[in-house]
Amino acid sequence: MIRFGPSGIPLSCKGRTLRDGIEDVHTLGLTALEVQMVRANVEQRHAADDDIGRKPADMEDELIIEVLRGSGKRRKATTLREPIEKGDLILSMINPIAKNYMHLRQLGEIAKNLDVVLSIHTPYYMDLVANNDLTERSMDSIRWAGILADALDAQIVVTHLGMYGGFSRKDATKNIISNIAIIQEWYDESEIKIPVGLETSGRQEIFGEFSEIEKVCDSVNGLVPVINFPHIHARGNGALKKKEDFQDLFDRANKFTKGRFYTHFSGVEHENGNEIRYTPIKKGDLKFEPLAECILENDMELTVISGSPLLEHDAMYMKVILERVLAKREAKAEREKEKVGASAPEPAKKTGKPAAKPSPKKAPAKASKKPLAKKKAPAKPKAKPAKKAVKSKTTPKKPAPKPKKPAPKAKPKKPSKAPPKKAAKKKPVQVKKTPKPSKKTAKAPAPKPKKPVKKPAKRPAKKAVKKPSKAPSKKTPPKKK
Repeated sequence: MIRFGPSGIPLSCKGRTLRDGIEDVHTLGLTALEVQMVRANVEQRHAADDDIGRKPADMEDELIIEVLRGSGKRRKATTLREPIEKGDLILSMINPIAKNYMHLRQLGEIAKNLDVVLSIHTPYYMDLVANNDLTERSMDSIRWAGILADALDAQIVVTHLGMYGGFSRKDATKNIISNIAIIQEWYDESEIKIPVGLETSGRQEIFGEFSEIEKVCDSVNGLVPVINFPHIHARGNGALKKKEDFQDLFDRANKFTKGRFYTHFSGVEHENGNEIRYTPIKKGDLKFEPLAECILENDMELTVISGSPLLEHDAMYMKVILERVLAKREAKAEREKEKVGASAPEPAKKTGKPAAKPSPKKAPAKASKKPLAKKKAPAKPKAKPAKKAVKSKTTPKKPAPKPKKPAPKAKPKKPSKAPPKKAAKKKPVQVKKTPKPSKKTAKAPAPKPKKPVKKPAKRPAKKAVKKPSKAPSKKTPPKKK
């Protein structure tokens, strides 16, 4: 499962208690929360009469983190399950993340019910190299973080290791191995099964190159590397760019984590192999998309903690990016399946025997088309005589001899000339019978025959201009052509 969460209580959370932070993380749709033990301040007091016989884990008024028994160099820490004795030195936390151990267990149960995985980060300024007073306080902080993590049923205790100082890399590595081995031995004696995670660093003067973390984990059983991607990216001058770069880190860390990884991610501003500051993911040159592709190609349990200045906002943004990359991969897979499905029937036709059956079906279809073509072929010769008939019809129109023959038939024009003569002969007969109208008629018909003689010569010329558009085939157009 892939989990995302902020490094500390969300900025948008109205309350500033751990319970408020857990509930707010769940409301935002996130599933992880790194509890910040920024300060491990304690106050000491000797056991009072009322404390004697009581177990530190059952104390309700304060959160007792440790009980020291003995004096001088023989003084040792007892377990929280042992009753307090006279002369014991009690160490209780100032401004703790919970009131008491009962409260811590309740917070752990709330987180489980809301599916929020908890982890604890020790103070940022640590020193396991110098072997001085700061080293002792740093080791105490890691032990106390383990006690709190055990009560919360947290996933891991994350810690830095300190600066090289005046030590060489080899000497610094030896000191860290010896000190962290003491802490791990105390964890085992106290039956604390929470692993200690060693976080990579982002500056050249701080111990924590990934190869150095690997050496310490190889030397002490039970330790695991915490992959801080912006630190590795900054220390390597922008080393994490491709999916393969992230995959290499997971492969190397898997030797110790066995498929369960705890990581940090954010944008980062860096220069000359040194981290300057964290930035929002959108502003840094470290992109989450290659990491998302790497995550989806591996079956792993991964927790990604946002150390960005935007905390929960960038935690949710990383979750959105992962969902986008997953959606693209699924869409691509579907397209490939469609292509395979489209190409699958083709080989089936080639190899399968039933493929031979559709081929004969197609063959007769082609044969049926051929006879149809033959039937159409005779139809064409029929069309040819039809065309000949058309030509025969058209040809009589074109030859002028036939219209010329009706032209000589103009012989009836002679009778047409004769009838007017006969009409002229008949008209005077009628005139003779009626002398009065004969004068009128004699005057009227005399001009009429004269005018038609002149008008037909003039009218045909005018009509020749008008008539060719109406009926050119009758008179002048064939002669002009």
